[in-house]
Amino acid sequence: MKAEVLVYRGELVENRHRVSLALYGKEGLLAYAGNPALLSYLRSSAKPFQALALFLTGAVERFGLTEEEVALATASHDGTPRHVEVAARFLAKLGLGPEHLVCGVHPPFSREARRALEEAGLGPTPLHHNCSGKHAGMLAAARALGAPTEGYERPDHPVQALNRKTLAELSGAEPFQATDGCSVPTFALPLARAARLFYLLAAPEEAPEAYREPLRRVREAMRRHPDLVAGPGSVDTLLMERLPVVAKRGADGYYGLALLEGPKGPLGLALKVEDGSAQAREVMVVALLRALGLDPGPTPWDRPEVRNHRGLVVGHLEARLGLSWL
Repeated sequence: MKAEVLVYRGELVENRHRVSLALYGKEGLLAYAGNPALLSYLRSSAKPFQALALFLTGAVERFGLTEEEVALATASHDGTPRHVEVAARFLAKLGLGPEHLVCGVHPPFSREARRALEEAGLGPTPLHHNCSGKHAGMLAAARALGAPTEGYERPDHPVQALNRKTLAELSGAEPFQATDGCSVPTFALPLARAARLFYLLAAPEEAPEAYREPLRRVREAMRRHPDLVAGPGSVDTLLMERLPVVAKRGADGYYGLALLEGPKGPLGLALKVEDGSAQAREVMVVALLRALGLDPGPTPWDRPEVRNHRGLVVGHLEARLGLSWL
């Protein structure tokens, strides 16, 4: 069956955002919509699994990294002063600075942080980039491995080879690889295999032994510091503050969820809005959680309104789940 997010203008559907998703549990694939074998780049939804390198290499112990810094390594953060401060502290523990990050520069996602920079006559730095924590984590792993920090973004660098191996061993499939928006490798997996990753984040005891403790510690860092994983008002932060989940958005309509509790037990979810719509992604994720028996309370993504340039309500968005249970 198909899942989609419908965009109504008045009483007519003006746009349809097609969605494919996979739901994975202890017995394997439990439910799907669209194509659960769709090969999709996880983009930033892979960050919790890339952050495992901090534990697999011993970087956490060697550099005295805190849970806050581990959480930031998983983040697509909003570039608030708190995010920037934690990123700077993380790099300082490595004896490095913002100039060592190859993620590039963009304005903060946070409107308040962006306005504050503008009012101060300042521009953004690499620390404001939403991936600065991930890159700091990769630099820490490189240092712990005794590998060069220069070129840490290249696919043949030991840190990136470790990340690829981690995703392959946890998903049970060899990932396809390309270059992400922040210049490091991004990995593509069939949605059902990616959902397995998030199931293991929800149930680390089911993972190969070497990954159990790293998965548990990454999960707990994200759960205890949801504000660092995204930011105030962001979907990841809101869901983790209200529900027993680990939530991780990815670019171009991707989403990963580890459901720690619920009527059907620990579950992993991987979802791709096939045209890349972020708004449709959030609407679908919230609707799915409600269908799975997890109520986040009122959110901005429940049947959000479409408004015109005068602020008049002219339509709304609505999710159609179309789940097929196995």
